[in-house]
Amino acid sequence: MKVISTSQAPAAIGPYSQAIHVGNLIYTSGQLPLNPATGAFPEGGIKAQTRQSLTNVKAILEAAGTDMSHVVKTTVFMADMNDFADMNAVYAEFFTEPFPARSAVAVKTLPKGALVEIEAVAEAV
Repeated sequence: MKVISTSQAPAAIGPYSQAIHVGNLIYTSGQLPLNPATGAFPEGGIKAQTRQSLTNVKAILEAAGTDMSHVVKTTVFMADMNDFADMNAVYAEFFTEPFPARSAVAVKTLPKGALVEIEAVAEAV
């Protein structure tokens, strides 16, 4: 097991790792839409927050030596399922066929009042 860490994504704010590489898989922790340089959420609602969360996932995967084309599963947590279409439009910018498997769920609240949090499992290359 190997810990994956990069300054290009927000630092862990608790007792967890940005990602873990075990076997031939990389498991990322859920990524809030925090800009790693400012520690703030981007302005622009669900679309901007989805883009930042996925940018953070991408940075972690790149630090692990893989990329978004090797993602096999994502989980998207949203504060409001009414944001699904807008989240999905941005999500589609980050993935090509074959698309990863995905779960998308609405939750009561997310840390720091985020609108979205995204985690991924990717194949190591």
